Amino acid sequence: MFDIDDDFIQRERLKAKELKKSRWWQNLIQKTQCYYCQIPISREQVTMDHVVPISRGGRSTAGNLVPACKSCNEKKRSLTPVEWDEFLQRNKS
Repeated sequence: MFDIDDDFIQRERLKAKELKKSRWWQNLIQKTQCYYCQIPISREQVTMDHVVPISRGGRSTAGNLVPACKSCNEKKRSLTPVEWDEFLQRNKS
């Protein structure tokens, strides 16, 4: 479906790892909430999520990275924003 090579994925993951150390990310996660469920999360609980996943061509840039709780990040996996919204609509209680 997507022709994303391993080198691209490896480069983008390395960029994300470096961004986790940046002042931008550290400031962002001081007092934050999950981008997806809006529940407050502590610095220790926050995960970095690519809104458009690397496996789908997303990049490790400030505009594509958001703080997320582990639960939402694991559920979202490689879904795009549109697919994530569809997932939430199908799984409403």
